[in-house]
Amino acid sequence: MTKAEVLELFKLIKSIYPNFEVTQEKIDMWADVMKGMDFDRVMARAKEHVTTNKFPPTIAEISAYAPEKNEHLEKFERWKREAAQVPESKKREFYEAVKKLVEDKSK
Repeated sequence: MTKAEVLELFKLIKSIYPNFEVTQEKIDMWADVMKGMDFDRVMARAKEHVTTNKFPPTIAEISAYAPEKNEHLEKFERWKREAAQVPESKKREFYEAVKKLVEDKSK
């Protein structure tokens, strides 16, 4: 998260908890600790927190990271897009060739 995003988070927290102190030092420290976190997920957790807790959240209570990329899934999706561009006649031709190969090898 960036300092601007931490400031946006602090606006939410401060509006719910008026005694929540916002200082430049706190903004800098939270931004440093939260730099790898996903802003939207943190905000969602903060909104959830404020509905059930009478005290402001700590970083540990609202920290959230984006899920790791699944390279296999991305590769599969790319193959699906590429396969969608192959003409049906070429797909049938390939299917028939594989079918013939299987028949020949099973004899």
